[in-house]
Amino acid sequence: MNLAFRIKHHFFNAFREIFVHHHGSLEFRAKLFALIIAANEKPSINNFIKVKELALKIYNNDEDRANLLLLTTKELVEKVKKNNNLNLDYLIESIQKELKIVPRYANKINIEDLETFLAFTKDDDTFYYQKNILEFLAKLKEETLRQ
Repeated sequence: MNLAFRIKHHFFNAFREIFVHHHGSLEFRAKLFALIIAANEKPSINNFIKVKELALKIYNNDEDRANLLLLTTKELVEKVKKNNNLNLDYLIESIQKELKIVPRYANKINIEDLETFLAFTKDDDTFYYQKNILEFLAKLKEETLRQ
């Protein structure tokens, strides 16, 4: 990522709600990615490469939007890892609250895309923990869409 984008990202990060079109949707997706990545104590760089790849697919090759999703996801994962008043339980609660407020966000929960992150998990316990998270998200999506 070039310097101009990083400066723009820091500016947008401070004023995301004002300047980023559909910031809520972007943050919701970032929380989903961060939840599955942060469940792994030692996430590899491949997780973030996958986020960028999926973001380009989601946003029709819009590089700026894909980078914003990637950086927002990284930010959330770093906060979870640093115990910065953010943990996996908080992410789950936040996702649940947002779905109650904006039920259409349930359509943004793509279990197949999220399952691709399991390939980067080396530890069996972590793998099954992430699998449980995916099952929870699938059930949450189903329940939200049913209402």
